[in-house]
Parts: sequence; C-alpha cells; structure tokens
Amino acid sequence: MTPAVLEPGAPARRLHYGWVVLSALCVTETVSWGIMYYGFAVFLRPMEEALGWSRVALTGAFSIGLLTSALAAVPVGRWIDGHGGRALMTLGSCAGVALMLAWSRVETLPAFYAIWCGFGLVLAATLYEPAFAVLVGWFEHRRDRALLILTLAAGLASTIFVPLATWLLQRQGWRAALVSLAGMVAVTTIPLHALVLRRPPSRTHARTDQEPTSTETTASVSTDQALRSSIFWVLSAAFVVGNFATMSVTVHFIPYLLERGWSMTTAATAMAWLGAMQLLGRVVFAPVVRHFGHREVTATVFAVQAVAMIQLGLLDRLPTIVPLVVCLGAANGMATLARATIVAEIFGPLHYGSISGAMSVGSTMARAAGPVVSSALRTALGGYPGVFWLLAGSLVVASLGVAMVPTGEEPIDKR
Repeated sequence: MTPAVLEPGAPARRLHYGWVVLSALCVTETVSWGIMYYGFAVFLRPMEEALGWSRVALTGAFSIGLLTSALAAVPVGRWIDGHGGRALMTLGSCAGVALMLAWSRVETLPAFYAIWCGFGLVLAATLYEPAFAVLVGWFEHRRDRALLILTLAAGLASTIFVPLATWLLQRQGWRAALVSLAGMVAVTTIPLHALVLRRPPSRTHARTDQEPTSTETTASVSTDQALRSSIFWVLSAAFVVGNFATMSVTVHFIPYLLERGWSMTTAATAMAWLGAMQLLGRVVFAPVVRHFGHREVTATVFAVQAVAMIQLGLLDRLPTIVPLVVCLGAANGMATLARATIVAEIFGPLHYGSISGAMSVGSTMARAAGPVVSSALRTALGGYPGVFWLLAGSLVVASLGVAMVPTGEEPIDKR
C-alpha cells in the first residue's frame, strides 16, 4: 500500500486548537479536583486532632465552601460567555494557591471558615462548570467526545492525589503537606490556564472543530428564554435530586454496609468499584447518547439511579451487591456527562456558561446539603432504608419529568 501524498498546493491539515485546550484542561482539572476538593478529606482527622475542632465544625466549613460555589455559578457562567475562561480560571488558580497557604497557617475556626468561603469562589472558577463552558465554545460536532475525555481524566483525581496527599501528610505533617500541594497547584494550573486557554475564534454558529458541516448548525437561545422554558426547570430539579442522592450515598455507603453486617474490607472494595464503574459509565455515554438521544439517556440515568436506591433499600435480601455497584457507579458517571451535554444540546452553545451556571446552583447546593440532610432523614425515617426508598421515589419522578415534559414548551425562538 502506498502512503498518501499531499498534492501540491493542498493546504496542510492543522491540529484544531480546541484539542490543545482540552489537553491543558485535563491536567488542570485533575490537579484542581484532586488537591482542592478531594484533598479536604485527607486533612480532616489530622486537623481535628491538632486543633481540637469537632468534625461537624470542620465539615461545616467545606459545606459553606460548596454553598458559596453554588452562589457564584451564575456570575461565573456569564463571565465566561462574555470574556472566555483564561482570566477567570487563572485568577482562580492563583487564589487557590494563596488560600492553601493560608490554610496551612490557620489557627482559629472563624479564619478557617473565611478561607473556605474563598475556596467556594475558587471552586466555582476552576472546576467542571467553567471547564465545560470553555470546551463547549471550542467544540460543536465532537463536543461529547471532548467532554468525555475531560471527565475521564479528571475522574482519576482522587485516585492520584488522595494517596499522594496522604504520603505527604505522613512525612511532612499536615501544614507542610498543604504547602507542598499548593506548590503543585501553582506550577501546573496557573501557567496552563494563563498560556493555553483562549477564546474560540467565533462565539457564533461558525464551526470550531473542523468537522464536516451539516445542513444545520446548533442554534442557541438566550439565558432569559431558557429560564422561561419548562425543560430548564425540570432538568434543574432532576439534577438537584440526582446530586443529593449521589452525595448522600457517597458519604453513607460504607457506614450503611457496616451497619448491615458487611465487613469493612467488602465495604471499601465496593466503594472502590463504584469509582471504576463511574469511568465505565462515562466511556459508554457517547455511543449510547448518539444512538438514543440526550434527553432519553438523561431520563434513563435517573431511572437507573432509582433502581440502585431500591437495591440499597432491599440490601438485606440481596444475594450479592454486584448489580447495585454496577448500576450506581455507571449511572453516577453518566450523570456528570449528561449534565454537561444536555444543556448545549437543548439550548445551544452561545450562552452555555450562563444557562449551565444557573442550572448548577440548585444541584451544587444539594451536593453540599446531602450528607447532613440525609443524616437527619435517617433519624426521622427510622434508618437508612427509609432514606433510600424516599430517594428512589424522587428519582423516578425526576426520570419521568425529563422524559415527559412537552417538547412544544422548549425554547423555539433560537438565534
């Protein structure tokens, strides 16, 4: 077979710059999630022992950070729609480094809460929401693939950085370990955000990923139009329920299994496999959504999460928890991509940041409230099974809502 020869005068095919942006974000999202989000759990007990603060007080600061992040989501999205992600994400990384250094020297609980209020703004400026908004601006026809690659890379954040942070903690102590991790954030995320991120060449409907054109391009609606549509509010409510369920199970999964007589080894192994199934769910998301459609797959994700909640409620009667782990892990993994892609699919890419930010307010608050509220529900309902049955019913309603909201009420005045 003879090699293909570029004919004289034919333009050389250049690498689309969106893939460069994606590569940079794969690194920065993995580092940011791994250190500034998952790293909190590593330092929880050492701070509790060293400073004498209660675990409730410490985790309260983390919840305050998530709530602050939720409130910042809308202005962050509007900024990226209007100005791109470079300045915001670079500033967020710089602030994250400064706050980690302040964290390493903290002595009082009010100062710790102030630091985590600041971290809420940092998380809003550096994690998935701004990164998704940046990628949606660069990709049109390969958008699902780009978002998949990003979430697969960042999905390894806890696998990489929780052991690393633990290793640093054991050798340096918690204060010095925070300084070392701050240095890692500084040397990776700041230069990549500052030097690589750019605004796409066009914020209109022009192609940005060098794919063959179709007869129609993706239209966009304004943020106000989106907020007046039924589908926006149905999706927002559904993702509130989904995020609440995911966070509640993440925190209470191991204690529940132990309470039901499962060994710590089995519970920890099951928790590890949940993470592996999340990656599997993300891998199969793109081909499945191409075949069935975004709305249909999103509704199915909530239905599968409901099935997982039912299995948790019936745990004492199950011969094995393998189907539970597969359903729960895969659905949780697909939910992240469903949340990222369905906004662009329904409302278009032009105002993605603002619309996605508005939709994320409730779901981020649900993530912050999930562990505490589910604990209160456990007491009120007489145990974990009642919580899981309540979540199952809520997820069924969410699934039906996404599947059945009239398409005629979706935004039609696209521009």
